[in-house]
Order: sequence, then C-alpha cells, then structure tokens
Amino acid sequence: MSPSSDSVRVAVIGGGPAGLMAAEALSQQGMQVDVYDAMPSVGRKFLMAGKGGMNITHSEPLDAFLGRYAERREQIAPLLAAFGPDALRALLNGLGVETFVGSSGRVFPSDMKAAPMLRAWLHRLREAGVRFHMRHKWTGWEADAQQKHALRFTTPDGERTLTCDAVVFALGGASWPRLGSDAAWVPLMGSRDVPVAPLRPANCGFDADWSPYLRERFAGQPIKPVAITLSDVDNKVHDRQGEILLTETGLEGSLIYALSAPIRERILTDGEVTIALDLAPGLTLERVIAEVTRPRGSRSMSSHLQGRIGIGGVKLALLHEVLSKEAFADAQGLAQAIKGLPVRLTRARPIAEAISTAGGVLFEALDAQLMIERLPGVFCAGEMLDWEAPTGGYLLTACFASGLVAGRGAAAYLEKRGAA
Repeated sequence: MSPSSDSVRVAVIGGGPAGLMAAEALSQQGMQVDVYDAMPSVGRKFLMAGKGGMNITHSEPLDAFLGRYAERREQIAPLLAAFGPDALRALLNGLGVETFVGSSGRVFPSDMKAAPMLRAWLHRLREAGVRFHMRHKWTGWEADAQQKHALRFTTPDGERTLTCDAVVFALGGASWPRLGSDAAWVPLMGSRDVPVAPLRPANCGFDADWSPYLRERFAGQPIKPVAITLSDVDNKVHDRQGEILLTETGLEGSLIYALSAPIRERILTDGEVTIALDLAPGLTLERVIAEVTRPRGSRSMSSHLQGRIGIGGVKLALLHEVLSKEAFADAQGLAQAIKGLPVRLTRARPIAEAISTAGGVLFEALDAQLMIERLPGVFCAGEMLDWEAPTGGYLLTACFASGLVAGRGAAAYLEKRGAA
C-alpha cells in the first residue's frame, strides 16, 4: 500500500512547551496550525517534570538570569527579550493559573502542578483552531521535495507524507526518551547538512565508584548542608553550597546539577575530575580544626565529630570512604578533609537519565528568527538547540521563549511568501 499524503500550511513537529508555544504564536497570527507528536499525548516530559512541584521560571534579576546560560547567553538574550520570565507568568495567569515566588526565588504555579496549566492551554489552542495529530513520528525528508517541505511520518495507519509551506521542529534532546525525546532527529538533520553539536547529558548525576559498603548502607541519603569546590577546564573556580544525594553509583541532586556542565567538561577533557566537598560549610576551617583537635578523652573520633561539629551518618561514612585509617586518625588532616574532602567523579550518568541535554542544532546555522539558513522555511526551537541551563526554571523559560520566536518567525516567513 502506498503512503498517504496530505498538505498543510505550517506544521509544528513536537508537542512539548516549545512546540506548543510555536503553535500559540502561529495561531495568534491567524495561521492554521497542525501539531504532530510521536507520543499518544502532548507534553509528557513537561508533566513528568511537574510531578515533584512545577518550577516554571525564576524571579531573579534578568542579568543574573541570563548568566545561567553561560556561553550561550548572547544567543538566549534576544529570545528572553521577546518572552521572558514575566511574560511566562502572564501566560499562566491568562490560562487561569496563579503563580507565586518561593523562598529560593523560583516561581511555581499556586497548586504546584503542571497538568491544570497544560489542560487549559490545550483547550485554548484547540479553540483557536490548532489541530493535533498524535502517534505521528517524523522519520525524514522526501527526496523529491520542490517548493514545499515534504516530511515523512510513521503513524498507526502506516506511512504518511506531509507537505507544508513552513515547519517548526521542537523535538527535544535525548533525555527521558521514553517520554518522546529520543534524538532520532539528529541524523535526519545531518542528512540535510544541518550542523548539530553532539548531545551530552546535562543536569545529571555522576559516578564515583563507591565501595559496596557505602552503596548498600547509604545510597539514597541526602548530604546537607554541603558545599562543592572545583576548577573547570578554564581554571575558573566554582564554589557553591546546597544539597546533594548519595546514590548507588555516585552523586546527584540540585547542587550537582547546577555544576554538571563544568564537571562534565572536566571529565571529557581529563577523563575524571576531583571535586572538594565541604562537609561543614557553616564553620570556618579554624573552628573545625579547634573542635577536632580538642581533647576527646575516651570517646572515639566518630563520637567526637558527632558531638562537636555534627558530623555523623552519611557524612561520616564519606570520610571513612575516602580517607585511610591513618588519615582519619590524624586530627589535623581530618579537619582539613572535613572542609575539603576530595571525591573523584569518573563518568556522567547515561544521557537517558539526565534531566536535560547539552548540544543540538547550532545557533550559528540559524537566523534571528531561528530559521535554518540553508533550509528556508524550517525553524527549530526548544531543547534541540545547542544550549543548556541549570534547573530552577531556566530550562522551561528558554524553551517557551524559543518556541515563540520560531513560531513568529514561521508566520513572518509565510506572510513574506504570500502563503498566509
């Protein structure tokens, strides 16, 4: 049976926040929009991210906000100028979802959930005429495409070919592939000579090659408060305090995620990286030395540490894991280790486990509207672009913003061609 064929004005491929935002922007310009997604329903990763409390954006000043995008700050800045944190909160408000600023500065929906926002948004998009096509997985380009873009899909009813005047790709990265972001688009873009930086895990955990004892007794326990110090590949020192989680394989948690980019790049460059853990960030080194070297009578060193500076449980286990018996018995050296315990990290966890990914379609291949310059009428948005950011609302904000810019760009392209 030959593949079925159809034609639409503009297609959005991918139903995450970036794709839905592109559909929103296009429909606001009076365009008929068709959204295609490989999964049975849209927004699956968005909903999963909201299960622990939907952190939608952040309230910090814009200059600090932009700094979270590191070397891609220059490319993300105009996207956030078009649709920044305040605009995102206004979008939610327009959907009937109130927001509040938490003690950390993070912004949350009042009910802390993603589902009500997504339901209200999909209702508004459908009311605007946006059509959704589920279980449609993009599998490549038709070789004989002429003036229009010809795209191939696999669907429950077999192969299908779609032609369109413009297309916005918002296909995500490679994290959580079971929710739809499987990076199958990378070789497809490569087949059209679109430059793509290799995808790498971001906001991820790292392996530390623990002993069986530490894995079996302490995996799953938080280490808090704690501070991490490390030097990146450019010898810039990063020093941040927060909370980490000891896992069966190594370390993860919010503080590790915040530093995952410099940790990952050091491992890629050097094969491993040693970070320093400050297990008593509220105390000075001098205070720790004074307490550890204080006469302890008949008490064991472990009891002494617990009583004098609150070092016990998983923190004490980490000291035993890293230090030899001789080093642990040396009070002066032990105090130094408490304020800077060297922990060797050897590998990033697999990309499928990561919260997000770095790498993707290079901004250098795109114009200001996120159109691929060598493929007129083809736009890209969201996590499939070459950028990364820590958790805290920065990922979602840039996804929404890039979707809006790409959608507006596609509308402008169609109007210029006289296709609207």
